[in-house]
This record gives sequence, C-alpha cells and structure tokens, in this order.
Amino acid sequence: MDLNRRDMTELPDLAHTVGSAGPVRTRLPIYVDLLPPCNAACPAGENIQEWLRLVKADQDEAAWRELVRNNPFPAIHGRVCYHPCETACNRKELDGEVSIHAVERYLGDLAIDRGWQFAPPERSSGHRVLIVGAGPSGLSAAYQLALLGHEVEVRDGAPQPGGMMRYGIPEYRLPRDVLDAEIARVANLGIRMITDHKVSDLAKEQAEGRFDAVFVAIGAHLSRRVDIPAMDASRILDAVSFLRDVASGARPEIGSKVAIYGGGDTAMDAARVARRLGAEESIIVYRRTAEQMPAHTLEREEAMAEGVQMNWLRTISSMDESDLTVEIMELDDAGVPHGTGRYEHLEADTVILALGQESDSAFLRKIPGMSFAHDVLEVDPRTLMTAVPGIFAGGDAVPSERTVTVGVGHGRRAARQIDGWLSSRPTVEPTKHPVATFDTLHVWYFGDNMKTTQPELESSARVTDFDEIVGGLTPEQAHIEAGRCLSCGNCFECDGCLGACPEDAIIKLGKGSRYRFDYEKCTGCATCFEQCPVHAIEMIADR
Repeated sequence: MDLNRRDMTELPDLAHTVGSAGPVRTRLPIYVDLLPPCNAACPAGENIQEWLRLVKADQDEAAWRELVRNNPFPAIHGRVCYHPCETACNRKELDGEVSIHAVERYLGDLAIDRGWQFAPPERSSGHRVLIVGAGPSGLSAAYQLALLGHEVEVRDGAPQPGGMMRYGIPEYRLPRDVLDAEIARVANLGIRMITDHKVSDLAKEQAEGRFDAVFVAIGAHLSRRVDIPAMDASRILDAVSFLRDVASGARPEIGSKVAIYGGGDTAMDAARVARRLGAEESIIVYRRTAEQMPAHTLEREEAMAEGVQMNWLRTISSMDESDLTVEIMELDDAGVPHGTGRYEHLEADTVILALGQESDSAFLRKIPGMSFAHDVLEVDPRTLMTAVPGIFAGGDAVPSERTVTVGVGHGRRAARQIDGWLSSRPTVEPTKHPVATFDTLHVWYFGDNMKTTQPELESSARVTDFDEIVGGLTPEQAHIEAGRCLSCGNCFECDGCLGACPEDAIIKLGKGSRYRFDYEKCTGCATCFEQCPVHAIEMIADR
C-alpha cells in the first residue's frame, strides 16, 4: 500500500461550513416576487407578465380585462407601439423575445370581435374634469377618470377623436375601424366627446363648465419649418398637414418624384404615403447618418423595403422648378454634421418637410402663473400638475418622448393624481421590486421555442393601396407565443422546488396559492433556490 497517497476529498467541517446542510442552519429560503423586465419597460404601465399568464391559461377575456386596467387600447397598441417591453425581454437571450405586441393585438382584436365592454363605474364622485385633446393621452385619462366615477368631458379641435392616432398614423399601420371601435368603447363609459371645438380660453371654459380639474393633452400638430429658397412655395409641404389631409380622405397631387426632408418616424410615414399616392421615387434627405437617425429601425427598414431611398449626410439648400440642390455634409469628431461646400442635384416635384413637431400651446400663455419650456408645459414629474393648481398636463404637451404608448401612460398617471387631488388624498407610489435580470434565471428549465412571426404583405403589394400590411396571430399562435413567457421573477407553480426538496420542507397550498416553507424541516441546503427557473426563491441569513 502506498502510504504517500491520500484522499483528495476532504471531510467537511460541519461545525463551521456555510451554505450547505449541517447541524446549524445558517440560511433560509424565502419566496419573492421580482419585477419582470417587460413590465418595467412598459411606458403604459401594463402588467404584461400577468396577462400573458392568463392567455397561456386559455383565459382570454380575463387577460384582456387585466390588460385594459392600465391601457384601454390593446388593438391599437398591438399595431403601433414600438414595444420597448420586447427590447427588455429576457427571452431574447435564448431564442428570441416574446412577441408581446402580437399577443396584445390578438386580445384587442378578439375583444372587438366579441363586443367586450368596460364595466361601468360603481359610484359617482360628483366631480367634473375637462380634458383638452382627444389623442392617446387625453383619451387614456378620460377612461381612467370615468372608471373612478368622475364626470368627464373631452374637447378637441379636430372633426373626430383620436389625435395623431387618426391624423398622423397611416391606415396601413392602423386601420380606422380598429381605431373607431376602441375609442367608441371608451366613450360608452359616458364620456362626453366634443369635436370641432378648439379651446382658446381655458380659464373661461373651465369656469363656465364648472370643471374641478383640467388635463391638457394637446398633441404636437405644428410642423417646424425651415426656409428653403424656392421658385414655387406651393410645392413645399409640411409632413403633419400632408398626413392629416391624406388621413382625412384627400389625395394631393405630389408628382412622381418626392423628397422628404427629415429623419424621424413622421418622415418615414410621409415617404411611405407618398409611394402609395403614386410617387415612383420617394427619397429621404437627412443631414446625418443612418445610425444617428431618430426614426425607429423597424420604420426605416419597412420604408426601404417599400422602395423609399435614403440620402444620408445631405441638406437641402434650394429648390428650382424640378431641381433640388443639396449640400453634402460630413461629420466632425464629435459626430456633428457640417457643410462641405460640395453640392449635388436631385429631381423633385414636391418637397415634404418633416423636421419635427411642436405643441400648439399659445392659448395656455394667457393663464397667469403657467410655466413653459419652449412649446411644452413644465409639470411636476411625479404628479404631472402644472404650476397652476388643478391643471395637469401630459403626452405631447410636456417634455417627453412623443409616442402613443408614452401618452397613454401619462393619461393613466395623471388620472390617479387628479383623483387624489380632487379628494384631497395624497397618492402613494407603490415600491417597485428589483428587476429580474437574465443572469438571475436558471434557464436550463426552458426548451427551445422560436418566436412566432406575424404574416405580412409582400413589399411589392404594399404600395398599391392603404390596406393593412401586417396581419395578426391565430388563436393557436397567440397562445403558443404567450406560453414562451419565462415568468421572470415570479413563481408559476412548476413544482420544481416541491420535487427537489430532500427534506419535504415545502408545502403546496393549491392552484394559484403557490407554496410555503416548513422551517422546522428546512436545513437551508438551497436545493430549491438552485433549481428555481425564474428566481422566485432567494436565500437569506438565518438569524
């Protein structure tokens, strides 16, 4: 026997070892609820993980009702939201993010098809609230305030409600029957909608209508302009007016060659609409690079797929009869574009300016004490109240990202704050749990399940009319897609901890009630923690 050989596996020091079972337990498992990254990223404040869970459980109407607690427009959002929830989705690290917007659209379309309605409020508060603007933020606030029992009146200068959802987003992205159906459902709560009425004296209208509070939700309907020397100024249009006219049924003559000056989402929409109006060439002229373009990547890619051309690092200098002079730009070391003094020419029958938008807030400057930051109102970032007590603002009327989803989120937040202010009750923001990040999950539990793709029209067939270009999921596809959710940070009762515990220290409480630990039996071995796929268990010190 070789006495120099020794056992390389040393005996554990059971009196002092930390992190395993032994005579003295040093740590305990506890169940936790973490914040799913999709929920954390949603500007509308939706509990995405919960309504996905309900779809997975074949409870579609319950899922829709959970969704509309925070957002009354799932069919709209499923089409036009840029879904930051999916950018944050942990599943993208495995086999592709969950197509949350597609499942949301499925629920929204299903609700329209089946005629689901909102439950009316159980009580009346006796308070009256005026909302200026019938866009996504104003309608969202009206919906939430009506559910809280307040009498709500919405006033808007356009012929129909919807704001930029109706007059800025083209029909091929948002069919008007879908928009009308979801707005009508909101109005059915008893909300009074007054259209073709532009508010010019807010203080007077508030006093005459005996409104206890006001929410200002005016959109950014004014195009920023730039002086371009031109022989015929009628051939220079602004994108907002152009899109509004087309949405209202007009078909302006724009010629066969159109240049769109700008690089945002509005520029992409204008370029794509121009193609549908017969423009053989629709060219984006943008002074920076593709990487610096403010338009969402999906918008740019879809525009290019439809034949829209991109002319980077160019700025328009002048316009003659059918000739556009553009200066070639170059970036300095800081990424700022500068003119080079070199020019080139483009043929263009029409130029559409898409250089940004501003809110028409001039009428609010008559109110003493109101504070502004350029064209938007300054508000308390938590309460969304302006410097004038009782007047709140949100959406495009305040400093923020100008999207439908952000506007809806502002409306929801403002409604809660208005309700608290009217009842002299301070609103308390709930404490948010930590976000469940990908590295905290045990993803070995989940098999491969690739993302479901929505059907789309072929690029060549898109520009012939304004038909919707992206289709919806079938019920089977929607349920499969919802089932791809990892339930990050929240127990979904997989029974893994129950089966893994060597001491039978976990007690199942029944469907929907999860589990509890029997600490009389628990040794703190952490087997339950190590196998939990979603990080719904954490180990803490045993004091």
